[in-house]
Amino acid sequence: MKRLYANAYVVTVDDVGTEHPRGWVLTEDGFVLETGGGEEPKADEREDLGGALVTPGLVNTHHHLYQTLTRARAQQADLFTWLRELYPVWALLDEDAEGVAARTGLAELALSGCTTVFDHHYIFPRGRGDLLRAEIEAARAVGVRIVASRGSMDLGQSRGGLPPDEVVEEIDRIVEDGPGARVQIAVAPCSPFSVSQDLMRVSADLARGIGLQLHTHLAETVEEEDYCRELYGCSPVEYLESLGWLAEDVWCAHCVHLSQAEIGRFGETGTGVAHCPSSNLRLGAGVAPVRELLDAGVRVGLGVDGSASNERGDLFLEVKQALLVARGRGGPEALTAREALRLGTRGGAEVLRRDDIGSLMPGKSADLAVWRLDGLELAGADDPVAGLVFSGPHRVDRLVVGGDDVVRDGHLVHLDEHEIAAEHRRVATRFAG
Repeated sequence: MKRLYANAYVVTVDDVGTEHPRGWVLTEDGFVLETGGGEEPKADEREDLGGALVTPGLVNTHHHLYQTLTRARAQQADLFTWLRELYPVWALLDEDAEGVAARTGLAELALSGCTTVFDHHYIFPRGRGDLLRAEIEAARAVGVRIVASRGSMDLGQSRGGLPPDEVVEEIDRIVEDGPGARVQIAVAPCSPFSVSQDLMRVSADLARGIGLQLHTHLAETVEEEDYCRELYGCSPVEYLESLGWLAEDVWCAHCVHLSQAEIGRFGETGTGVAHCPSSNLRLGAGVAPVRELLDAGVRVGLGVDGSASNERGDLFLEVKQALLVARGRGGPEALTAREALRLGTRGGAEVLRRDDIGSLMPGKSADLAVWRLDGLELAGADDPVAGLVFSGPHRVDRLVVGGDDVVRDGHLVHLDEHEIAAEHRRVATRFAG
């Protein structure tokens, strides 16, 4: 069936930045047929969007859904202190809690305009059920796309690592579970300070043997730099490259502390970056060199990161934050509002190497975010795209994933957010400090 979304300001995020101020989007069977302005094409069904702004659905390239259970902890801690406080709490995680946490995080993301979510899950306490299945089922219930990951940690405190031994695993156990529950999946060892060199190498071999992507945290804090130099005698980026982890099938979260030479290596090798500005600010980690990364041709997308280091799972907030921190670092011309929006849409799709999402070009999935322009915060904005970004965050009015409504009139279609919140509060008491 052909469906026409009409009477809208359409931002396609295509190769030339096409926008249709009095535009429409024509879809069929969950895919975009064409976009345009002026005369409308024939369709089986016409949806009048009342002058709203339409963008591609946002794409989240880094998250830890389970962390919705532990917000507002370690409020003045740096990354390593924060982790040492929370690792023992996260050791309580089980399948039921993961499902509840994931429904909460995914619902929050959907209401912020996000249609595709990558979740970096690396906590697998022994004997606690199928945690990946729980989050995949949660994504299906909410209605969003998920790229799940089989994350891992095998370097516990007894071997010089940061996490307690009860949340790390033996390497054979990790590798056996690698390609499990396929919605879309990535292989994602946690970080250089929680994973052994052997596991990093085996994970890469596993992923490349079956065509999966690789992901990890990298260069988030100066403490990580000091840790790697003391343990390995090199920077985190140099360490990762020595393991074969700078490549086009890899993307790394954060990348705050990079030298100019390392930025160049990211561009040369095709390695992607998940920029998480709110989390980096919350932990006092610094600001990633996004302008320099983009100028070097690096694939850059946005991530909300976990809700324990960014208490708000709102990807549109990250669009605005990316704009502001880039300007705080490099001046008012460092990033435009449209470049920030691209980071949250097509940039994220490129980081995940998804050529079916991230823009409203013909043949792409019909993943649409519809934003009302008649609110108080947009009064007087004669550029609706810039106005939307500068005045964010916003609750999306309508969210369409593959042609199906996930949010309508600002509310979830398939679930009740108040019931999700009530269930979450019940489970979160188990993790209270």
